[in-house]
Amino acid sequence: MPESGYINYYELLGLANEAKPGEARNAYKKRIKNLIADFSSKEQTRDIVNAFVLDMAQFNAAVYVLRDNTRRPEYWEERSYLIALEEKWVALGDESTSESDTLRREFDTKIKAFLSKYVEEMTLEAGTDKHVVEASQWGESHARHATRLLRLFRHNLYHQILERLPYHQVTRPQIDWTERTAVVAELIAGETH
Repeated sequence: MPESGYINYYELLGLANEAKPGEARNAYKKRIKNLIADFSSKEQTRDIVNAFVLDMAQFNAAVYVLRDNTRRPEYWEERSYLIALEEKWVALGDESTSESDTLRREFDTKIKAFLSKYVEEMTLEAGTDKHVVEASQWGESHARHATRLLRLFRHNLYHQILERLPYHQVTRPQIDWTERTAVVAELIAGETH
């Protein structure tokens, strides 16, 4: 389950991880066509509109990243690195060491950057790409609507990941009661450090 929460554009488009850019474009066109057809056949409640805009935004980002020979390997490398970093951190267990603290800090910085980049930035950037706009009819109103949804989606993914990590577990405090008793006794006696 370490991969849940890390958006997988290949999976989103129903592709193998080795899919070529042309396969990503074809899968995207098929998915977006089905999404639009499905949406137009439903009563358009607030929840259905939100789900439609979020799905369209994700499909747009997926094709935007996967069809590009620079963005695609960069995305997959960043994603793989984060998954490996999480596994390394979890393997250390609950012990609070300088190594686990260093991993926690690095992970927290990188996961926030990854989710911001691939859930929000790439999605909004994809909405300005002429090929994406042509296929999905994405417009400014979609982008405005999607901004709030993407932020909420990113936030939910972030918390989904955090909930399974070591520092989200409550650990017993390690208190030196002898030292604490001595300090309190000194304070009561009026002695200062």
